[in-house]
Amino acid sequence: MDIKASIIDQQVESLAERLQPEFQTQLGLNLQGDRGRLKSLAFIHLCVRSILDLNDLATLDCIVDGGQDFGVDGIYASEEQDGEFTVYLFQGKYKQKLDRTSHFPEEGIKSLINAIQYLFDPSINLNQSLNRRLQAKVEEIRSLIRDGYIPQVRAIACNNGLRWNDQTDRLVQIAGFGDQVEWEHLNPDRLIKLQQSKKPVNDKLQLSGKILVEDIEFNRILVGRVAISEIAALVDRHGERLFERNIRRYLGLQSNRVNDGIRQTIETNANYLYFYNNGLTLICDKFEYNALQGSDHQVHIQNLQIINGGQTCMTIYKTLLNAQRRLFNETDPSNAYILIRLYQLSSFNTDLVQQITFATNNQNPVDLRDLKANDQRQEELELDLEQLGYRYLRKRGAEMLAEQDITSSEAAESVLAVWRKAPHQAKFQTREHFGKLYNRIFTHQLNGAQVGCAVLLCRWAENRRRHPESSDPDFVRYAAYFVAMQMGEYLLQDLRLSNLTDLNHRNFPKARDYIQRHGLAYFQSGVVDIQRAISALYSESAISLQQLAATFRRGDLIQWLNRASPQSRQH
Repeated sequence: MDIKASIIDQQVESLAERLQPEFQTQLGLNLQGDRGRLKSLAFIHLCVRSILDLNDLATLDCIVDGGQDFGVDGIYASEEQDGEFTVYLFQGKYKQKLDRTSHFPEEGIKSLINAIQYLFDPSINLNQSLNRRLQAKVEEIRSLIRDGYIPQVRAIACNNGLRWNDQTDRLVQIAGFGDQVEWEHLNPDRLIKLQQSKKPVNDKLQLSGKILVEDIEFNRILVGRVAISEIAALVDRHGERLFERNIRRYLGLQSNRVNDGIRQTIETNANYLYFYNNGLTLICDKFEYNALQGSDHQVHIQNLQIINGGQTCMTIYKTLLNAQRRLFNETDPSNAYILIRLYQLSSFNTDLVQQITFATNNQNPVDLRDLKANDQRQEELELDLEQLGYRYLRKRGAEMLAEQDITSSEAAESVLAVWRKAPHQAKFQTREHFGKLYNRIFTHQLNGAQVGCAVLLCRWAENRRRHPESSDPDFVRYAAYFVAMQMGEYLLQDLRLSNLTDLNHRNFPKARDYIQRHGLAYFQSGVVDIQRAISALYSESAISLQQLAATFRRGDLIQWLNRASPQSRQH
C-alpha cells in the first residue's frame, strides 16, 4: 500500500463522514448505503478545496456531480482579467484499492474533451442535457463568452493512481484545443504537497557569477544571478510550499500575457531573460555561503519564501517541464538566468515582511487580503467583532471555520453588497476588494455591528441560493447579493434607523434577532423587489438564463432598485 495514497484515503474517509449530510441536502443525492459514491464525492471535495483554497461551503458550491453532468464533477470560474477568465473543470476517479497501479481512464478524458466542446459554445442548447446546478454555472460562463470574454480552461483529472497513458495523450492532442486548454493531473503526491505548504522550506541555491551582500538596518541582503534550471528544480522539490499565496493564483501560460511573454523569451531568446524580467524577491530566516569564494556561490537558506515572482517561477517550471516534448527554436534554455534579491530579515521588525510583500506585489492583479491584514481598520474590526461574540479572521488559514467566524474576505463581499449598494462588484470583483475598492468598503465609520449584519444577511441569501425552493424564480441562483442588499433596507426600516451610522453595538442584538426571526420575510420581499425591477427592465419579455446571469453580473438592475424604497410591511 502506498503511504501517500493511504494518507489521502484517511482524509477522504473523514470528509465523507463529516460532509455526508451536506452532500445529500445540497446535491440532492441519496447516499444511504452507497459508501463508494460518498467517498468519490469526498475525494472531489478534497481536490477542489486543495486547488482553489476554498472553505467547505464554497467548495460544495463548485461540485456538480449527480447525473447529466458531461463527466464534470466540479466547476469554478474566476473573475475576468484583461478580457479573459479561467474555468476549472474537475473530474474525479477514486479507486478503493490503494496500490496506485491504475491509470486515469481514457473514457474520463474523453468525457472532459466532450464537455469542453459543448459547454463553452453559447449557441448550443443544453437545457435538457444538464442538471440544474451545472446548468446555472454553465449559463453564467456562457454569458461572459457572449459579452466577448475568452475562457481559458484548466481541465484537472483527479485520481489516486497514475496519470493517463500515452494513447490518451494523443486524444488530447487530436482534440485541437491548443493553448486555450491546459490539462493537469492531480494525485496523492500533489495533494500532499499542497497540504504541506505551511511547512518551512530549507534548501540551497547555486548562484552564478558574483554576488552583492550588504547589511542594512539589522537585515542582510543578497543580490545575485541564478540559472532558471535551478528555479525549476526548486519548484519541483517544494511546489506550493515556496509561495506565500496558494498555487491557484498562477494564471497559466496561455491565459496571461506576461507569463506567455516569459515563456516565449525562454524558448526563443533565453540569453536575454535576465534583462527582460524584474527578477524574484525571496525572504528567509537565515542564509549562509562561503565568503572566501570569488563567484559561483552555493547559498544555504533556512525558511525560504518567494514573496514576489511566483508567476515567473511557475512559468519557468512549466516551460522547462514541457521542454523535453518539443525542440527550442533558437536558444538553449539552460543558458537563461534570472535576478534574485534574497532578504534575511531581522526579528526586530515584524512588519517588514508585510511591507516588502505589499510594495513588490501591489502593482499586480493579486489577492491583497493578506497584505492588508495588519491595517489599523482590520485590527479595529477584529476587536469590535470580538465584543459582539464573533471571531474576525484577518488572514487566510487552513483551519475549519465555525459559525461565529467571519473572514475579512466575507466581510468585504457582504459590506460591499449590502451597505455600499454594489452587489455585482461584491460577486465579480473580489480581486479588487482589498485593492482599489478597499477604502470604499472599509471606511473609518464601518463598525463591527454593520459588518455582522451584512454577513448574516448575505449568509441567509447565499444559503437560499444553494438550496432554492421549487417556488423560487430562476434568478435566485444568480441574485443572492442583490437580494441581500434589499434585505438590508428592510432591516434598517424595521430598526427605524434612517442612517447606517446609527447601526452599532447597542442595537446589534436587536438587529440580529430581527434577521433570525424575519429573514424569510426579508428574503421574499427582496425577491419581489428584484422581480419588479426585471419586469421594468425587460418589459415582461421572457429572458434566458444567460441573460439573467449577465444582468446580475453587470448590475443593470441597481438603478431600478434604487428608484423605489422598500415596501412597508408588518411582521
